[in-house]
Amino acid sequence: MNWSGAYTWINLNYLLQGLWITIQISVISIILSSIFGAILGIIRYSKISKVSAFVGFLVDIVRNLPLLLILFFSYFGLPQIGIRFSTFSAAIFAFTIFESAMLAEIFRSGLEAVDKGQTEAARSNGLTYLQTLRYIVFPQGLKKMIAPIVSQFISLVKDTSLATIILLPDLMQRAQVIYGQDTNYMIPIFILVAATYFVVNYLLSLFAGFIDRRLKKLRIFKHIINITTQKHVL
Repeated sequence: MNWSGAYTWINLNYLLQGLWITIQISVISIILSSIFGAILGIIRYSKISKVSAFVGFLVDIVRNLPLLLILFFSYFGLPQIGIRFSTFSAAIFAFTIFESAMLAEIFRSGLEAVDKGQTEAARSNGLTYLQTLRYIVFPQGLKKMIAPIVSQFISLVKDTSLATIILLPDLMQRAQVIYGQDTNYMIPIFILVAATYFVVNYLLSLFAGFIDRRLKKLRIFKHIINITTQKHVL
């Protein structure tokens, strides 16, 4: 093992550039999949005639497909029908599609975990369905969703390494390039890449804990308790 040769500034800078691409892919995919996942989850929760069933059907299909297959389809399959993506865009497209389906189930289950009495109390106090969903159901459900959502985001960051298969120059692909020059670099580079993924995901977990603590202090939850109490008193 050649530690000093593996950890030259040129190699480290090359890996940092790959890490930046990994972070970009992860952040963009997380933002897009959170938006689409929330929309799909709410549609499924709302039990809209036929629409919810159709969305559920599509979500189940995507959730049961390998992410690698979706990556292949995005980069190699779509060009066959005239839709061409760069490796960066194809990776974002694939990760967004897959994570949206996974998050849709998390959002749906989180919303359904909220006691039905909360909805009834809010509606009896004059709130519309959308107001009830926005101010009562979603905030309470969000508290239950944080842990699985963060777990899914951590999985996404790790899964970005799969984009190596379409030659996305991310952290993992650049690591392969480095130890491809000298097999003595392999173990040192693997250790460094593993440590990098750990640090990124650990920071994400700490951030989730911070958000969870902040949510517990929001006044909205005190308001929810008051509404529920009024309902029971009535």
